[in-house]
Amino acid sequence: MQQHAHVLLNDAPDAALYQRFAPALFAYFLKQTVSREDAEDLLLEVFLAALEQGKLATLEEEKQRAWLWAVARNKAADHFRRRGRSTRVDLSLVAEFADMEGMEPEQMLVRQEELAHLADTIRQLPTPQQHVVQLRFGHGLSHSEIAMVLHKREGTTRMLLSRALKALRSSYQRNER
Repeated sequence: MQQHAHVLLNDAPDAALYQRFAPALFAYFLKQTVSREDAEDLLLEVFLAALEQGKLATLEEEKQRAWLWAVARNKAADHFRRRGRSTRVDLSLVAEFADMEGMEPEQMLVRQEELAHLADTIRQLPTPQQHVVQLRFGHGLSHSEIAMVLHKREGTTRMLLSRALKALRSSYQRNER
């Protein structure tokens, strides 16, 4: 995917646009789709639309961001209309086992229990807080990028994350007693 984008985005302003916005858009598509390949395809579609638009690189950054996110949401919606919703497979378990390489079996079991407890605790949070935690820590998005993805104000996303972290800390403190 990146190889295609580099060929298409050989103009400096277009390349800078890609560098600035692609990581957050890609994280959004990963959250929305079943596979990495689908996310890559959608990201490519967004930047192809940007190239076809022609003058996007000349706009101020906020207008660029708004235009790209609007196109991204539309591309995701089109994707689901074409394919219908598929069941998501959580491949994070594979990554967890890779992280445990070299651990003793007892250590692996403790780590699995800790991760399961964290996942259960996060699932108990209200849905908006779950989304903010996933976007912030799972995909590394900034507050402004999270606000774009969730169609909320940046201050709202900061408040949601703060409340989510407070609830998680509180839950862990209760369990330590």
